[in-house]
Amino acid sequence: MSLALDPELRTLLADMPLSAELTPELLQQIRQMPSPPFTTDAERQDVDLGEIGLTVFRPKGITPTACVYWIHGGGMVMGDRFSQIDIPLQWLAELGVAVVTVEHRLAPEATGSTLVDDCYRGLLWTAENFGTEKLVVAGISAGGGLAAGITLMARDLGGPEIAAQVLICPMLDHRNDSTSSRQHSGEPGVWTREMNEFGWRAVLGDRTTVSRYVSPALADDLTGLPATYVDTGTAEVFRDEDVAYAARIWAAGGDAELHTWAGGFHGFDAIFPEAALSVRARRTRTEWLAAKLC
Repeated sequence: MSLALDPELRTLLADMPLSAELTPELLQQIRQMPSPPFTTDAERQDVDLGEIGLTVFRPKGITPTACVYWIHGGGMVMGDRFSQIDIPLQWLAELGVAVVTVEHRLAPEATGSTLVDDCYRGLLWTAENFGTEKLVVAGISAGGGLAAGITLMARDLGGPEIAAQVLICPMLDHRNDSTSSRQHSGEPGVWTREMNEFGWRAVLGDRTTVSRYVSPALADDLTGLPATYVDTGTAEVFRDEDVAYAARIWAAGGDAELHTWAGGFHGFDAIFPEAALSVRARRTRTEWLAAKLC
């Protein structure tokens, strides 16, 4: 079922090669493609933690009082620490925050809780080695789901203290059975129900017991979470699970802000950052984060 797209985004998307499914062969082709180049005048430090890596970006000339811990997207099966890095680097430039981005292991080579454990390990390093007044966890797509997972872990395991979490079109629910998931099935797209099934199967295999840290929608208790920003689009496979997560934070008495952008498809502002809807989405998100860091 094709849902209405923002007219400008629809025109831009028409020039993209799209697929309905993700196969092992296509995954290997995508993995061989380099990440898009990015530019920044921030100071850079690369950190090797064995199975995972981190890169720290610091704004020049100031001492940041906040740090954003960034987790990239890619369906848990592709991408690297510099995927979609322009999003947090925009916060660095506009808000003066530091950014730490993590290179976690990928499925299917890494399975079960390995990915979220890798991200939590990087979070612990960040909290221990990069002292700032406020620590923000943020991620997009699969990285948004992993961000939600490590925020739950931090709450349950007694730290680190997280000031806010920013979940951009997050991948939250391995069950993949929402209305919006079924609406994005059987047709080419940026991320379809079939692709989502591929990603989750790569992580979980035939497991029948799934951790709430891996699939945060399973968490029974959403109390005690930091201020949360959830961003999604109406023409988005994750729309309903994202809306439901924000609603459950409200039901638990928490602080959540939800934006469901009319005509936005999965990852629209990461793919086409200069489109008018993308500019609005990024500006709104940045203004929210700035308010939380005051």
